[in-house]
Amino acid sequence: MSSTVSYWILNSARNHIATFQGGRRLYSRCISNRNQSKWKLFSWVPPTLKNSSPCGSFALQKAYRHTSTEEEDFHLQLSPEQVNEVLRAGESSHKILDFNSGVPNSVLRFESNQLAANSPVEDRRGIASCLQTSGLMFGIFDGHGGHACAQAVSERLFYYVAVSLMSHQTLEQMEGAMENMKPLLPILQWLKHPGDSIYKDITSVHLDHLRVYWQELLDLHMELGLSIEEALMYSFQRLDSDISLEIQAPLEDEVTKNLSLQVAFSGATACMAHVNGVHLHVANAGDCRAILGVQEDNGMWSCLPLTRDHNAWNPAELSRLKREHPESEDKTVIIDDRLLGVLMPCRAFGDVQLKWSKELQRNVLERGFDTEALNIYQFTPPHYYTPPYLTAKPEVTYHRLRPQDKFLVLASDGLWDMLDNEDVVRLVVGHLSKAGCHKPDLAQRPANLGLMQSLLLQRKVSGLHAADQNAATHLIRHAIGSNEYGEMEPERLTAMLTLPEDLARMYRDDITVTVVYFNSDSIDAYYKGD
Repeated sequence: MSSTVSYWILNSARNHIATFQGGRRLYSRCISNRNQSKWKLFSWVPPTLKNSSPCGSFALQKAYRHTSTEEEDFHLQLSPEQVNEVLRAGESSHKILDFNSGVPNSVLRFESNQLAANSPVEDRRGIASCLQTSGLMFGIFDGHGGHACAQAVSERLFYYVAVSLMSHQTLEQMEGAMENMKPLLPILQWLKHPGDSIYKDITSVHLDHLRVYWQELLDLHMELGLSIEEALMYSFQRLDSDISLEIQAPLEDEVTKNLSLQVAFSGATACMAHVNGVHLHVANAGDCRAILGVQEDNGMWSCLPLTRDHNAWNPAELSRLKREHPESEDKTVIIDDRLLGVLMPCRAFGDVQLKWSKELQRNVLERGFDTEALNIYQFTPPHYYTPPYLTAKPEVTYHRLRPQDKFLVLASDGLWDMLDNEDVVRLVVGHLSKAGCHKPDLAQRPANLGLMQSLLLQRKVSGLHAADQNAATHLIRHAIGSNEYGEMEPERLTAMLTLPEDLARMYRDDITVTVVYFNSDSIDAYYKGD
């Protein structure tokens, strides 16, 4: 294998495997549990494994499952066409039609893509329009400990938000249809990639809980429904509560019972945006992220973050956790930059191991579940005294769109682990420039020799493959194919795409990206009163 990058990746992986096999007995409890990077079941890690992956992740089971590390077992040579085929398999793009009686929508189009590292992929994405109210919803859902929770949240959260925004009259129509066994009013129109998980009709249990929620909204007698900020705040927390309650309630159907357990004991972070005219609301719980790409009147570009990561590096989040627990736990609520030493994000759906009391967990799991077959974690962290430690309460941000707000990027942390906010804006702008949409102004960046060399290398590399038509694909390509200087290396890209699934998760996470482009003319017309 001629590539230095490929050799380094394989040789490093071989060292990881040897170290892991030498200490296999210490990790026997997680062999059957597909431990993921956001979960760490043990507070002690051999020194040779600390920060072993580029993102400091902890995913030893991948190495354990892989049985052969000989170079001839890896087929790392892909043609540029094959690389493009792999990268573009999850692409999705839609041009948004005018919805309101011919009035241009503030969203022009969106482009999305997903690249798996886990098998099966644990990220989910969702895009839908509200049919009984106004607005488009975009969501990124990053699962951990399995895909079940991310799948459930991606299928159900938008319904809770849409119902929260309905008027009292519409909710009465919904309730009347249920009472008279008539068809419900359509709530959402999904816009999804054909390869995405199919959004099934809401199961009876899920519909029952959604109905209880809208009945409670009816009891509030609010003529116009909740505000968007309230709807987002309540929907996140109510869905998480329902996920918890569904497995506590007696369920006769074995399939529903097992699925409810998997959903509750896995977890998912979530970031979603609601766009209605010039009103943009973003709700975030966890470490997915949303940013705006802004072009000022002088042509210069900047990044406007709309979320803050909820993890140990966020001082406000640390303060919140300490306020919610006794002072005696100040030194144990975060251990090794993880919640209770095990979980990276400090907010998430599911993960009842960090929300329920020990007694409740024991009572539920003793009801005849085959936890090993269902891949359920049975681990109580040390210093588990005053649950809940984890919440799904989102942080909601409002932004009034302006003509200079050109695009919104939502992505799972697999992208942000590799690229910072400014890199993402720069790459999207470069993509638009190649597509003839914008000409990036690089005058804001120092014209030094390093920058000139980087631009020349980018130009050389861009000639090796056809330009991506999808900005999300462009971002994923650069996230996994760029070196530490931000230069695209085709050999590195090929190596990262062809690592066996046993090893891929050691070097990158699932990456899911949605780029939303705004209609500047429509937004400008709004301010002019047209």
